Amino acid sequence: MKKVYVTRKIPESGITLLQRAGYSVVVSEKDGVLTKDELIAKLQKDSYDAILCLLTDTVDGDVFDAAPNAKIFANYAVGYDNIDMKEARARGITVTNTPDVLTDTVAEHTIALMLSITSRIAEGDRFMRARKYDGWAPLMLLGTDLKGKTLGILGTGRIGARVGHIASRGLGMTLCYYDIKKNEAFEKEYGAEFKSTVDEVLRVADVVTVHVPLLESTRHLINKERLSMMKKTAYLINSSRGPVIDEKALVEALRNNVIKGAALDVFENEPALAPGLSELENVVVTPHIASATEETRGKMADIAAESIVDFLSGKKPEHTIG
Repeated sequence: MKKVYVTRKIPESGITLLQRAGYSVVVSEKDGVLTKDELIAKLQKDSYDAILCLLTDTVDGDVFDAAPNAKIFANYAVGYDNIDMKEARARGITVTNTPDVLTDTVAEHTIALMLSITSRIAEGDRFMRARKYDGWAPLMLLGTDLKGKTLGILGTGRIGARVGHIASRGLGMTLCYYDIKKNEAFEKEYGAEFKSTVDEVLRVADVVTVHVPLLESTRHLINKERLSMMKKTAYLINSSRGPVIDEKALVEALRNNVIKGAALDVFENEPALAPGLSELENVVVTPHIASATEETRGKMADIAAESIVDFLSGKKPEHTIG
């Protein structure tokens, strides 16, 4: 019987799918992220034919060595910056991900972050819970309208494009964007204006939303210098990857009113926050839950499991990376 190791508890539908295929499934019993050393130790205890891993797992040559019979690592995520792809290719190991399924969910959460920070919803919630509300006042917790404002989108892949759709059609925002190549269909559909550099987007946007993968070229894409390019009335939204933003520089910018606010679902050194970030009123933070709906997380589990079933059945998984 083939064996599959799952590095953390996932929705039961994925586990059931693997078991119905006739595999023995071992799920990490730890209630939390396995460190790299812990993962290696778990894999060395038995022989596994496939690994279902998470974006919180560091998967490199040492981990591959610990599971020499596993020729597929199914990543329970869209991104795969947690996996050493160069090493995987060199060893002939197949890596898969879970694209498409979470596009709408992450886009909706991104819009929710945008509305939360511009309408000061989280701040207002804290205000109420602290029993500070003593009656309506004309200048209390004034926010910012989004209709007619410019949304700058960094990265117009599936999620970035969907955010643009909601912002344009639902909120009446004007769109501009930067990507490594022009998205002419996006421009035609929404009247979006292409900017040839990130800097151009930052200078004109009232809200900037980040939707780029984590690469060496995108690490600290938003840094102190670029934050200073933004309007003092602008907001920054990030639901992509934490290290895309220099979090220390962001804290400084928020503290000194270089920009008006930020809303983040991902962080540079998760689960830790940069010192001072949680103390600021002009920031909304959520714990990496942009894809966290019952429907989407269940579908992610199914896709990752189906990739393993296909591979172990001799088929090429639909969502094989590169």
